[in-house]
Amino acid sequence: MHPDLATAPHRPDNDPLFFDSVIPDMDALQNPSPRLLLAPMEGLLDHRLRSVLTAASHYDWGVTEFVRITDSLLPRRCYARVAPELDQGSRTATGVPIRVQLLGSDPACLAENAARLATLKPAGIDLNFGCPAPIVNRHGGGAILLDTPTVLYRITAAVKRAIDGSTPLTAKMRLGVRDKSRALEAAQALCEGGAELLVVHARTKEEGYRPPAHWAWVAHVAEAIPIPVVANGEIWTVADYLQCRAESGRRDVMLGRGAVADPFLCERIRDLLAGRRVRSATEDWGRVWPLLERYWSLVRTDLVPRHTPGRLKQWLNLLRRHYPQAAALFHAIRTLTDPAEIDLLMTAPPAIHSSGRPRHALI
Repeated sequence: MHPDLATAPHRPDNDPLFFDSVIPDMDALQNPSPRLLLAPMEGLLDHRLRSVLTAASHYDWGVTEFVRITDSLLPRRCYARVAPELDQGSRTATGVPIRVQLLGSDPACLAENAARLATLKPAGIDLNFGCPAPIVNRHGGGAILLDTPTVLYRITAAVKRAIDGSTPLTAKMRLGVRDKSRALEAAQALCEGGAELLVVHARTKEEGYRPPAHWAWVAHVAEAIPIPVVANGEIWTVADYLQCRAESGRRDVMLGRGAVADPFLCERIRDLLAGRRVRSATEDWGRVWPLLERYWSLVRTDLVPRHTPGRLKQWLNLLRRHYPQAAALFHAIRTLTDPAEIDLLMTAPPAIHSSGRPRHALI
């Protein structure tokens, strides 16, 4: 344990909120329904797609893309741009709470910005220690900080003091930079610093998004800290959720690419756990198509024309994992750069109602 951690304040043993997930069975008793959270995806899962996905399935909360904090106090408009939900009680149109994520490496600057953000009354503040992007890591942000648990502690503790209990504080981490040797130490640093819940992406920075995800390591992290731990990474299907749950001991998960590839994955998980029939993807293209129409409308309204085709292509590229109709539409528009041409296809999409089996079964 680092010297800074040894002097950290400890909450009392009789605080039920602090110890509500030390033992998985106790967590299940206190939280009869699993927490299913919506992850951010830089450059795709922004407030537009967030509004569409949270209308399709019920999430307990979502997290924004990161707001990068460097060496200045950001104006309020920077947070509103990333999280326009702040203007409606920090909730989506369907009532899903949205937490704002901060990324940086300077404890004092992060604390100052967190204090300002707290005045905007977000549903929570999340600290990003999981981003593996080289451009972010080169500037000392994201997952690269997992090699320095002392810095993790100082950042978390500084932010915790600055917001003074005005909003929940959570954090997201990976299992390490090059290996997992400091995973438990990093998690303990974040917990000791004051994080109230920890999302663990079950891969290292260098593993990026390559399978497999090491879900068993999420269990090791959960055993090492007395706060709720949420599993994340490589959950594409209901079967993946069940396997992740078996290996990690965690019922609570954060869905990212899996939720984008199947907008009804969250619903399918809830249906399975409730004993309801789980629909297959072959039944659901008729429900996906209106979501695509809505998203395209939002993108066309908000973004400059040259940026709109790429957003739709990114989503279709993930949707085609489960929906052959999405693959047909992706191939129809992949070379198009004029939004007006895509408008025509979105009005009368070619062959998207053809039958076919998804590339991957959903359960």
